[in-house]
Amino acid sequence: MAATDRAGAIPAGRTADAGLSSAATAIPSPAGDRQVEYRTLMRKWWFGAAVGVPTMILSYPWLFPGLRDLFPRDSAALWWLWVAMGIASLSVLIYSGGQFFTGAWEALKHRSATMHTLIAIGTGTAWIYSSVALLFPQLFPSGAMTDVYYDVTVVVTALVVLGMAMEVKARGRTSEAIEKLIGLAPKTARVIRDGVEVEVAVDEVIVDDVVVVRPGAKIPVDGVIVEGASAVDESMITGESMPVDKRPGDEVIGATINTTGAFRFRATKVGADTALATIVRMVGDAQASKVPIQRIVDVVSGYFTPAVLIAAVAGFVIWYNFGPAPAFAYATIVAVTTLIIACPCALGMATPMALTTGVGLAASHGILIRSGDALQAAKRLDTIVLDKTGTITLGKPAVTDVVATPGFETDTILALAAAAERDSEHPLATAIVAGAAERGLALQQPAEFEAVPGHGIRTRIGDQLVLVGKRAFLEAAGIGTAGLEADATRLADEGKTPVFVAVDDRAAGLIAIADPVKPDSRAAIAALRGLGLSVVMITGDNRRTAEAIAAQVGVDRVLAEVLPGDKALEVRKLQLEGRAVAMVGDGINDAPALAQADVGFAIGTGTDVAIEASDITLIAGSLRGVVSAIGISRATMRNVYQNLFGAFAYNSLGLPVALGVLYPVVGLLLSPILAALAMSFSSVTVISNANRLKHFKLQEVAA
Repeated sequence: MAATDRAGAIPAGRTADAGLSSAATAIPSPAGDRQVEYRTLMRKWWFGAAVGVPTMILSYPWLFPGLRDLFPRDSAALWWLWVAMGIASLSVLIYSGGQFFTGAWEALKHRSATMHTLIAIGTGTAWIYSSVALLFPQLFPSGAMTDVYYDVTVVVTALVVLGMAMEVKARGRTSEAIEKLIGLAPKTARVIRDGVEVEVAVDEVIVDDVVVVRPGAKIPVDGVIVEGASAVDESMITGESMPVDKRPGDEVIGATINTTGAFRFRATKVGADTALATIVRMVGDAQASKVPIQRIVDVVSGYFTPAVLIAAVAGFVIWYNFGPAPAFAYATIVAVTTLIIACPCALGMATPMALTTGVGLAASHGILIRSGDALQAAKRLDTIVLDKTGTITLGKPAVTDVVATPGFETDTILALAAAAERDSEHPLATAIVAGAAERGLALQQPAEFEAVPGHGIRTRIGDQLVLVGKRAFLEAAGIGTAGLEADATRLADEGKTPVFVAVDDRAAGLIAIADPVKPDSRAAIAALRGLGLSVVMITGDNRRTAEAIAAQVGVDRVLAEVLPGDKALEVRKLQLEGRAVAMVGDGINDAPALAQADVGFAIGTGTDVAIEASDITLIAGSLRGVVSAIGISRATMRNVYQNLFGAFAYNSLGLPVALGVLYPVVGLLLSPILAALAMSFSSVTVISNANRLKHFKLQEVAA
């Protein structure tokens, strides 16, 4: 429904389609479907249990004094009782266990075998054997009534269905992070339409709408503040506990909470384009992906199920030919038990359950993991490459010093440099322009402009030829900088970046720019080193400045004076040393390096290009997120290995027992019912272990 129905006409220049896109692309919560699936499975379980309890009792009436006289062995009464049990158990197979047979048929059509194949053959074999034994006893050696196993059919079906229901419920718990994210979205927004403040559904907000946010209200969509100021609690998105001060020009994120102030903002992203929708989508995609080790497990499982079928047949043949009487009954029980206990349910859940929990845990701390591959790769990292500007530092450089050579004024140098840089988006250029504005300097319009990426700018302002950039840029143009060397060295040793300025082929001065280090960078880098990682800083700054910054934050290895296009090459060089390398950056020029690295970490406050090229996004823009992401990766993969070991150990031990290797030793043969219980228990164990990840404590990194 367009906003015109409730909020008047849509402002000129915009269409209803923009607003409708948010509704059309709304991300549905899987909770409803999961609840329906869970309730359906529980109904099937209760039906199976209701039939199973009397079936177990009536399968052995001679064990109960009250029933012994009513249904003596080999009596017509017992025969009719078992016929009724056969019909009842068939209803359980059809209603409670129907999905096993349809699943087995679908697998057969694709010439494969799955868990459903094993369960369907196991329970179906028990029912067919019992029915044949009941209706055609003459086919058996004794020629008389023999025991039936309808109880196996019913109870095994019920137990497996119960295990499936528990798995569905557990999946809901492991993916509750994404449910919480979806639940954060506000339902309504207050917007200005035709000069009037009206309340509309959040999916009717259109890009460029002016949205009003009152104290204590949720911010409905993403945007930029145009009026007012406040502090915003962004913890539900970034994981940062302290509210962030916001004023005109600052971005706000939908679903975060305004605290005490009031403001208005212009909507920039709505519907499926908002940060929250992107997060939900990325988390969902990551949870649905597979880690590389899971692909190996899938291959193993593909061979495992046919191998179990062969083992069950072999077990039947051996017991039928060499087992004690009644050989056919024993052989059938062995085959059925083997099929049931070897069902690879736990094996199939081992990796997805841990992956879902780990990705959800990361999302709740402002870390978006794009795929299972990235999660597994982050575990084996040994080298972290950190871009300096915007990653180690705040990315908001400011002019600190201006030095002029004889014959030039500092204000003249700053004004010329600012005029040359006024159209550049480079952080240092922005700082120079801002520095000139603070001094109230008037800027001329350049007549000519030539940018040399990574080096500097050549331009003509009035009748003067102006060069702004690195020392090497001026020297390449034949301009000597000897008179500025001492000042450049001093400023670089203070961690400031010197930018040289030349006017009419003569060195005129330099401008020093400093980018403050983030408060938590040093502690985060120390934590990374504590994890056994080698930390490298990469920057386009001159070596002196780079090493001064590196000394402040505790980085030993510095790659300085690296051109933007060469960052990916430097990452590749580290990889050729045999290192597993992560790259952390936030700019457009970091995108190739992020893509080249084994794992690319994008600072969420950076550009969309960097975020798209990365494997992991840190929404909060802090290096603490790298520490947390690696910790979560290691904990998740450790959980995966534990689950896989437990699942393989269960199948490795359970299969021989089901085949009857203990019978010659202790005279015991495993019941199919106990096999079903054991199979369900193995799945519960995997689920419980995966849920332990939700209580994983992240490493504390002091600011």
